[in-house]
Amino acid sequence: MVTLLSWLGRTDLDRAKDDGPASIATIALKGPLLDEVIILASTWDDEWHDYKEWLKKKLTLAGRSKTSVVIQRVRLLSPIDYSSITKVMHKQLGTVCSNSDKVYLNLTSGTPAMAAVSVLLGKGTAKCQLVQTSPQGEIIEVDIPIDFAAEYKKSSSSAISQLVSQNPALNRAFDTITAKSELMHRVIRKAQKLAYSDLPALILGESGVGKEVMATAIHNASQRANKSFKAVNCGALPENLVDSILFGHVKGAFTGADKNHAGLFEQADGGTLFLDEVGELPFNVQVKLLRALQQKEITRVGDTVSKSIDVRIIAATHQDLFSMISDGSFREDLFYRLAVGVIEVPALRKRPEDIPDLISTLMLEINRQAHTHPLFESKKISKDAINFAISYSWPGNIRELWNTLNRAVLWSEGEMISMEDLKSSVLSAGKDAVKETGFTMPGDLQQYIDSIKKDAVIEALESCSGNKSKAAKMLGLNNHQTLNNWMKNLGLED
Repeated sequence: MVTLLSWLGRTDLDRAKDDGPASIATIALKGPLLDEVIILASTWDDEWHDYKEWLKKKLTLAGRSKTSVVIQRVRLLSPIDYSSITKVMHKQLGTVCSNSDKVYLNLTSGTPAMAAVSVLLGKGTAKCQLVQTSPQGEIIEVDIPIDFAAEYKKSSSSAISQLVSQNPALNRAFDTITAKSELMHRVIRKAQKLAYSDLPALILGESGVGKEVMATAIHNASQRANKSFKAVNCGALPENLVDSILFGHVKGAFTGADKNHAGLFEQADGGTLFLDEVGELPFNVQVKLLRALQQKEITRVGDTVSKSIDVRIIAATHQDLFSMISDGSFREDLFYRLAVGVIEVPALRKRPEDIPDLISTLMLEINRQAHTHPLFESKKISKDAINFAISYSWPGNIRELWNTLNRAVLWSEGEMISMEDLKSSVLSAGKDAVKETGFTMPGDLQQYIDSIKKDAVIEALESCSGNKSKAAKMLGLNNHQTLNNWMKNLGLED
């Protein structure tokens, strides 16, 4: 089996309309005899069918009718996003190589990022031959005279010493998180440092702010990235099965246990276990979780033998765990075991600078998902609608924004989503507070002002290492006595 694997390029589509071959067609028609041509594409899907039919016709005329042509839909964050391109190419190349004796990897079609990833992955695959075409239609087999493994070994020592002496740059794993605001930049910098460690982590934040997205990014940036990431919503676990789901069971442990079962701790061994809404765990399970964290071992339900496990725990909750500790519903010792590295993801209303980029990302995904709908046409969103989104408080945070955009795309009549389309798609309790100007009344006004002052005081004190005189100056106050009065009124004296 001989295969050509290529990204789809804009030039390939445009030249085909004029009945002229570009890179893919040149290799398929003039190069070595191929059994199949696999084309990876993420955009221009309305032109795929015509291109595929044109290429098959050309192959037939060239006496190569047995060559099959497949256009494979793939999902990319963008055509220049190295992370998603690498993930797609790694998977596709692995599948193609397992089924083929020889794979030709086209470097000419697609973006420079796609070509770079193809070189890096193709160079290390024995079955792969890198190939490109010239503007004159020549086919050139590419041989890159570099041993990447040797070069990496040569530079690794100096690279490690530099990393020790420098502050870490933002990891690609956090690129999936929209962070235009300085507030989110600070959160991501903390998460980055936490990712490099192997400490337990606790992610706090309101429902819908993206706590699982943050947990996934921390895992992907950690040394456990190539191991399992398991996630579970503790609030959705049936109380009679929570032990079995987390710690596993042995055959005969209870009615219906007809075989041994590895729980999530064992499934995540070597990797990360994300416990969403950890505050919902029953008290007796909290005891077992504490033991797993302290002793690094678990016992399956019905078993007498403990198993050693190596799992990093990332927990998350929107609840006030301090209040739960006070009323006895959450163990204090478990809290301090989990709350070693604490990350608080801010509510969407506190990071309005991020909303336009979030809308852009979400609209791209919504348009892709809805494309299969028979009556669907791609939608755009107006500037007025975006301004409304910026002014609205989004009590349900990113999850509410996602659902509202989905409704707006579904129900809007035109190609452009207007401010009225978006406003009428809002279902939250705060909808009645939205005025025609787009202004949002955030509940009790004094409480809202106090929450802003409280956040500002905390951030100022943190940035000044607790120096009240400097913090007061940063806040524009006359002296630190005024700051003391603010802190007293806001309950921040401690």
